[in-house]
Amino acid sequence: MRVLFLTQVLPYPLDAGPKVRAYYVLRRLVEAGHEVTLVSFTRDEDNGRSLAHLLSICREVQTVPIRRTAIREGFAILKSAVGRTPFLIARDEFSQMKKKIKSLISSNSFDVIHADQLWMAPYAVRYSAVTKTVLDQHNAVFQVPDRMAYAEANPLKRLLYGQEARKMQPYERKLCEQFDHVVWVSEDDRRLFQNGTGNQRTGSQATVIPICVDPETQAALQRVRKPHRVTFMGGMHWPPNAQGIEWFAREIWPQISRQIPEAVLTVIGKNPPKILFEQGAIEATGYVVDPVDYLKETAVFIVPLLAGGGMRVKILHAWCWQLPVVSTRIGAEGLVTRNGTTIFLADSAADFEDGVVQVFRDSDRAESLAKQGRLEVENSYNWRKVYRDWEGVYQCVYSS
Repeated sequence: MRVLFLTQVLPYPLDAGPKVRAYYVLRRLVEAGHEVTLVSFTRDEDNGRSLAHLLSICREVQTVPIRRTAIREGFAILKSAVGRTPFLIARDEFSQMKKKIKSLISSNSFDVIHADQLWMAPYAVRYSAVTKTVLDQHNAVFQVPDRMAYAEANPLKRLLYGQEARKMQPYERKLCEQFDHVVWVSEDDRRLFQNGTGNQRTGSQATVIPICVDPETQAALQRVRKPHRVTFMGGMHWPPNAQGIEWFAREIWPQISRQIPEAVLTVIGKNPPKILFEQGAIEATGYVVDPVDYLKETAVFIVPLLAGGGMRVKILHAWCWQLPVVSTRIGAEGLVTRNGTTIFLADSAADFEDGVVQVFRDSDRAESLAKQGRLEVENSYNWRKVYRDWEGVYQCVYSS
């Protein structure tokens, strides 16, 4: 088929979960013989090398710069306040993207429009009457602000997150119902959508295909003999990441640091919160192109998330690198996990502290967790095996 593939982030390099999902789906569609035209928003940091790589895969790549100014954010807040569109959707409504897609559709005969993430869904459903549509739902989006509100201490922020969740839920339901096929990354999200937001329209289909990585090219790391880092990795422009690492730094890290003075908390990712610079034994690196040197010195890889949806790709990467992982249950949601075997799960501050200390001090247990995690990603989350299921999605769309 001729596929118009819409994504909110340029899916290369593979330095964020949404990029990983979109990239390997693109690879699979092209390898299956489909002809893909990619249309993507771009940021200032995106470069020609990334575009050149994607052009080596896709028939064509078209881009639209995304710039979130204070004025645009203000208009999005106002639109959301007086209407039914959630703020998270309103702020990414760009006329340039609408014009780009309209031009491509008027000059090409596409069989399918594939929207990657809910943010691109409004651009796709405009043409659902004339073209088959597929939505790749990385998570049940309304659940993210809902959980942020539950874990937020600030009353005003809690109110705003709650309002966004209540607005997002019916909006998300209505939008999903307009697609021919919706693909979820976890059974939990699919079930939550059906139970909490209603069934999809007659004739539409739903499939679960987890996010996958490439363990064949991402080798296990050989760590140093005495690793000393407790490492978190993720962009903190994403609120659940910022909230989670702030909770860990405030409620858990001081106790760990007293028990293990040689330990260093290493936080890798954009926009580190201020609290990380206010305590000792914390290294906030910002964005790092190649974090391997830090990872080789990592004793424990942590995922202290209190909110989120879908799956955490950072755990898949940690398993690929063969690192021992301590996570909250929300942090590990959507993954097949075996507590104490592939991962250490803990939700309270005291239990999380205990898990990190145990894994840091017990090298045999750490090594066992790391090896079992690597086996799990090889067996269950290898895109070359699992993404064959996308052929079933496209066959279903084609025959409907």
